[in-house]
Amino acid sequence: MLRSSFFKLCLYLPWIFFLEAQSTSGQLKLMLEVENLRPELLRHRLEEYLQERSPRLPPVPSRAKDWTTQAGQTRQKLLQEVVYQGWPREWVEAPLRYSKVGHAQERKGYRLQKLLLEVLPGLQIPALLYEPLGEASSLPAVLNVNGHVGPSGKAIEYKQKRCISLARHGILALNLEWFAYGELSHPENTHWFGGHLDLVGANAMGLFYLAMRKGLDYLEQDPRADGRRLAVTGLSGGGWQTIVLSSLDERVAVSVPVAGYSALLSRLERSQDIGDIEQNATDLLRGQDYSTLTAMRAPRPTLLIYNAEDDCCFRAPLVKPYVFDEVKPFFRLFGKQDYLGWHENTDPSTHNYLLDNRLQAYRFLARHFGLEKWEQETPADRELQSYEELVVGLPEDNLTILGVARVLAARAPHEAVPDTADLRQWLDSRRARLRSVVRLRQVDVEHAWALHSTKNRGVETRSYRFHFSDGLMASGLWGKAIRTSGDASTSIILSDLGKDSAASAASDRINRGEQVLVADLILTGEATAQPKQATRYPQLLATVGDRPLGIRASHLLALARWLKKNHGSTQVRIKSKGRRSQVVALVGAALEPRFFTEVEVEEGMKSLADLLEQPVRYEQAPELFCLGLLPDFDLELLVNLAQPTRVRQRFQKAGSNN
Repeated sequence: MLRSSFFKLCLYLPWIFFLEAQSTSGQLKLMLEVENLRPELLRHRLEEYLQERSPRLPPVPSRAKDWTTQAGQTRQKLLQEVVYQGWPREWVEAPLRYSKVGHAQERKGYRLQKLLLEVLPGLQIPALLYEPLGEASSLPAVLNVNGHVGPSGKAIEYKQKRCISLARHGILALNLEWFAYGELSHPENTHWFGGHLDLVGANAMGLFYLAMRKGLDYLEQDPRADGRRLAVTGLSGGGWQTIVLSSLDERVAVSVPVAGYSALLSRLERSQDIGDIEQNATDLLRGQDYSTLTAMRAPRPTLLIYNAEDDCCFRAPLVKPYVFDEVKPFFRLFGKQDYLGWHENTDPSTHNYLLDNRLQAYRFLARHFGLEKWEQETPADRELQSYEELVVGLPEDNLTILGVARVLAARAPHEAVPDTADLRQWLDSRRARLRSVVRLRQVDVEHAWALHSTKNRGVETRSYRFHFSDGLMASGLWGKAIRTSGDASTSIILSDLGKDSAASAASDRINRGEQVLVADLILTGEATAQPKQATRYPQLLATVGDRPLGIRASHLLALARWLKKNHGSTQVRIKSKGRRSQVVALVGAALEPRFFTEVEVEEGMKSLADLLEQPVRYEQAPELFCLGLLPDFDLELLVNLAQPTRVRQRFQKAGSNN
């Protein structure tokens, strides 16, 4: 009798386990791989979101003096709140320091002097000064800035020819090196390390601006230069530098940007026009756009050169409506509509600053500098020098972009949690500051689209596409044991590798009698709109004034509220895997410390400083490079702010950079 009962129990035992939700990772993996959110749908939503936040040109005022006042206010706002944000005042206001390297070389019709300009303590940039022969004074001067020219840097052929021609026509021409190119081609000068400057509290745009401004400072102080006749010109990234410097620094009399920028709305239409992190600097396009910068040039002479079939970006017919047609009325206010020029290059029509474009620039400069008519370029092929011949030489310990970020991190004070009776007030103030740093907004789940469901082997699941009230989306899989009560605790599971990788963790929590929600928040997993261009949307969100980290944290909090309301979850915990999910989880818990019972971190990091020391590339974790996050809110402080939420963390092995 006993033997028969035991035999029957053995037969039914597997089914008992299934009824008690002995889920397996294989069973859940099938559901986690179900597509809830197509990349094209997410891209559409993100582009709508950004389109709604794209700044527009302000209305044209009725009087020129009103625009002068408004442009001046925008200029000061951008300099104070964006360009110099977080940069030490003593660096910003430091006088020009430079050194001449070697003796000037006398060449055919000009002299060449090598220079080192100090951008900030420990960081110098090479430059070449092309000088007219003779002892003339009151000379016009042109700052020639670089674009993405590769290893040749300032030695690129078309730039040498331009500078030689300018000098031969009685113009001082300064040829400035650019970060990541030529002599500054150190791996740590890759422009994406600008995100690390943001992380430590200094807007990345500031370093690029200080570098080009130092070039203008040098020209202005040259005793031979006419300070009323200063100009800037450059191609591509040099075109970006040209419009930024000449719009924000009123010393620039004449500006000739070449194929370097367009309005955000125009760039959203074509992904190849997005540009690098400095072009989409944090908060740069919060309230004004590149069309606004162009209008701020009025009534100073400005020639916009674009290429008809540009094989890089900014094709002339596609950008003209935004940066020329719409801007023309601002110059007309001053009776100077012909001071805003336009040239569409069709020879060779590609991304270039070759002869046709150079001649257009020469003629424009001659006209507005009061020089003789300039129709031809004097041949300079035999004057071109090799990269090695034009090397200026840098100190061995010259700082890089990443090096500057590390210096700033070391300078930043770190506030400790006070051991006083005012602790509660201090915690409230820090949470308010954290909301400001990550730009957190109140967001709710507007609708949860239930796309698929199962009830299998004792486990129930539902696949969701979440639409939030801010217009953005996330993907997730909710599940529980069929017999689990409605008020069971719930684990929200986040993984840097996406929900597909979380089957084992989800199975474990279900087998413990919990509900689970495995979520892909925006920018990770299935909620990545463009996996091969991971930098595109994070930088655009930041430049219009959002913070991707704050968006992800707001969506996490919205999901927690949705679980409590719709699935009876009285207790919610977070399980995260990877540094990105770790920081989102800790920020969410720090902002709403009573929302969560526990945060469990796997493969986390001990400090945000690890992002600098390993270093982690921007494209690997773009939302973590949030302006000002490290000095104000390193991870230890976030853990303290999360109390009474229990935080348990397991860290990555030293040197891991996954």
